[in-house]
Amino acid sequence: MMQLEGFVRWAEGLNRIVGNVVSWMALGTVLVCFATVYTRYALNTNFTWLQDLYVWQHAAVIVLGAGYTMVIGGFVRVDIFYSKWTPRGRALSDLIQTVIFLLPFVAVCAWAFWIMVQNSWAADEASPNPGGLQNYWILKGTLLAFVALVLLQAAAMVARSILVLRGREEFAPAASSH
Repeated sequence: MMQLEGFVRWAEGLNRIVGNVVSWMALGTVLVCFATVYTRYALNTNFTWLQDLYVWQHAAVIVLGAGYTMVIGGFVRVDIFYSKWTPRGRALSDLIQTVIFLLPFVAVCAWAFWIMVQNSWAADEASPNPGGLQNYWILKGTLLAFVALVLLQAAAMVARSILVLRGREEFAPAASSH
């Protein structure tokens, strides 16, 4: 039980750290977007790589923040029943849904994303825009980070559910975070 507790704290702590970093990346995205607009309209200069950069940053914010979103319960959930269930009922629901739906989804994503990154690397894929960013595989590689972070959080959700089902209700997910 102690190993499960430690794993849950470690996995969720890591996703919280990544989530905090990603939140600052969102600010960087806004600043790069502003710089793009400013250089284009105020200085009458276009830097395609700068446009690509804020699109890449925005994509990274979304995919790298997925694990953190799961930690805080920020994903879409139908709360009609869930919020009325006991902590053990919510834990059992989370366990079943994670094993039946989330883990297979992550497995399919891992397979598909790995192929995408390999193909991008092999082709030395670059931005389709002239003057855009090179090494497109870096952007696609964030999808592999998405898989790792979501898989880590899924494992933490399974561990958390097991703890609650074994009587450790202090690990119970909240009825609703909204």
